[in-house]
Amino acid sequence: MKYEEKARKIVEQLTLEEKALLCAGRDFWHLRSIDRFGLKPVTVSDGPHGLRKQNESDGISGNNESIQAVCFPAACATASSFDCELMRELGSALGEECRAESVSILLGPAINIKRNPLCGRNFEYFSEDPCLAGNLAASYIEGVQNWNVGTSLKHFAANNQETRRMTVSSNVDERTLREIYLTAFETAVKKADPWTVMCSYNRINGVYASQNKRLLSDILRGEWGFSGAVMSDWGAVNDRVEALKAGLDLEMPGPGKDTCAELVAAVRESRLDAGKLDRSAARIIALELRCADSSGSAHFDYERHHALAVKFEEESAVLLQNRGNLLPLTPGKRIALIGPFAKAPRYQGGGSSHINPYHVTSALEAVKGTEGISYAPGFSLSGSTKDSVLSHEAIELAKEADTAVIFAGLPDSYESEGYDRKDLRLPENQNALIRAICSVQPHTVVVLHNGSPVEMPWANEVPSILELYLGGEGVGEAAIDLLFGRANPSGRLPESFPLRLEDNPSYLNFPGENSDVDYREGIFVGYRYYDTKKAAVRFPFGHGLSYTTFRYSNLRVDRQEISDSDTLTVQVDVTNIGKRAGKEVVQLYIRDKTGSAFRPDKELKGFCKLMLKPGETKTASFHLGKRAFAWYNTKLPGWFCGSGIYEILIGRSSRSIELSCEIRMNSSDRVPLRIDRNTTLGDLLADPRTKPALEKKLGPIMASFGNGADTDAAVSPEMMIRMIKDTPLRSACSFGVLREKELDGLISELRKLL
Repeated sequence: MKYEEKARKIVEQLTLEEKALLCAGRDFWHLRSIDRFGLKPVTVSDGPHGLRKQNESDGISGNNESIQAVCFPAACATASSFDCELMRELGSALGEECRAESVSILLGPAINIKRNPLCGRNFEYFSEDPCLAGNLAASYIEGVQNWNVGTSLKHFAANNQETRRMTVSSNVDERTLREIYLTAFETAVKKADPWTVMCSYNRINGVYASQNKRLLSDILRGEWGFSGAVMSDWGAVNDRVEALKAGLDLEMPGPGKDTCAELVAAVRESRLDAGKLDRSAARIIALELRCADSSGSAHFDYERHHALAVKFEEESAVLLQNRGNLLPLTPGKRIALIGPFAKAPRYQGGGSSHINPYHVTSALEAVKGTEGISYAPGFSLSGSTKDSVLSHEAIELAKEADTAVIFAGLPDSYESEGYDRKDLRLPENQNALIRAICSVQPHTVVVLHNGSPVEMPWANEVPSILELYLGGEGVGEAAIDLLFGRANPSGRLPESFPLRLEDNPSYLNFPGENSDVDYREGIFVGYRYYDTKKAAVRFPFGHGLSYTTFRYSNLRVDRQEISDSDTLTVQVDVTNIGKRAGKEVVQLYIRDKTGSAFRPDKELKGFCKLMLKPGETKTASFHLGKRAFAWYNTKLPGWFCGSGIYEILIGRSSRSIELSCEIRMNSSDRVPLRIDRNTTLGDLLADPRTKPALEKKLGPIMASFGNGADTDAAVSPEMMIRMIKDTPLRSACSFGVLREKELDGLISELRKLL
């Protein structure tokens, strides 16, 4: 609180104009300061997978060349690590570089949910699952901020496409918003306390994020306790006065002279409460005071950070399939490397996160001087007329080799901030080459460079597929280490890979019409949809293979029956029964069997990564509170936990469940029950407060509904209850069981029980 108290005292000494000016940036990359208080302008920089600090000697337009920095793997890759410690280490490396370059706030992480695989910016986001995204983001933030460098959690909220991103309205129901699109932000805010939060461009249910009071003030500050500053995405402010009223403190970029004048005029004309302007100005000053405490540079070693980039990619790459144990490759064999990505890898996405890398290493560079390695480009990235010649050369090379390794993927132009993808296909020249090589070389490996899922029509023809995602500047070294077994793959998919684009649950509602997109799939995003529907996928959420084998055993819980105030401890033993050291990702899912709501088949509620030597056993432990079992009930409104049976599932992926057990939840939560003539018998019987009183009347009601039924039939009371559970109370009068006055009396009696 030392910054907040000092900031309030400074605000008391400011003029109205100075307060307003503080609420907009000085320029593209700096906050405005008040010189007479000795505060220096705060420098912010794009991230999130590297430092994109603009070279200030070139001006402040925001379009000039950025300084040289280490390009780490993008979020699509690092999320595949399922490793919070690794994310904390990545954040720490970025924080160190920020300090070295006098950057006070890194604009990241970006944690929007991957609603649809076509979103052009998915490479910059973590996952389709909020549990995974939120916990990884929290660790990343902790790593950066351990260097006393701030982060900006973005883009708040429901920013899930690039099409019309500055005007589109994401129309999403409250339960879906809470369970899917806000949960990751909530987790990161509560666990890691980011210094700033960045609002998104889009509208949410018709209201711009920049002026959405419910999001910026009621939920973010009121419910989650966020105390930092809220800034806009660059150019996201629609109405500056309304935005400040809603809780947006800082407009970026600056100088924003016109909008600052609007704030001054609004205060003078009593259209804006002066106290709200004071609060926003104080938050900016508190942020600047905090940044001043972190002034002073650090030194980092580029080579050490480059080695970290290689390590992070080795931990994140996903071995999708490996039939016949084709991988790892045997040194000394004849190996044909094919594809231009082997020579010039695609290692990052386009847009504001594009890094000027320190040193990009290719796979060819990493195997330079290795005996038995040959290379052919095989295809062009532009799809030129030379493709037939290139393809013929590659096919002949593959024929003569013991193994062909095809480096395929999406060209730079396919994925970028600012626009969405058109389809999930690789360029057709790549698909054609892969199939042609498979026809002459049964030992073929495909290595993929892409920021989001691609269709793989050749998957059944290729023994081994290694997904690198966008692996940063060290991707070539990491690829060779993984292919030859010097590193053991341990990444897991943070998103489902569908067979076809049409299989995606949001297919019919992406990217919407005109300036509206309806989230009609609701909570059934990604694996929540595929698993509930039991739909086939190419590769499921959480999937990934290793060069060793793990066995799960001894699943246990510390109690079989819990209340909603308890914390349940779940433990499972994992043993490496293979011959190589490796890491296993243990995933915990929960299945709600209470019937209290229509919920996905299972939901991820915990994960951890264990390093195991051959023969070694370790225990994975999870601690689950009420929230792990709850769903968002709009009738409360709030998080609701139904009483009954829940199943704890331990798996290698959402489709590979190894062990399970059941626990009983005794919840104190009650859904508000409105009792009138149309309240159903089923609702009254489901509530323990009204069930006993109703059961006294249930006998004659059941008998009346049984009139005309075959009395010899085996109709049990339980069967009859199921038959009549949707029947309203008023039907008791219709069937002559109760008189109207008796019904009124019963309703009155039941209401008193609530």
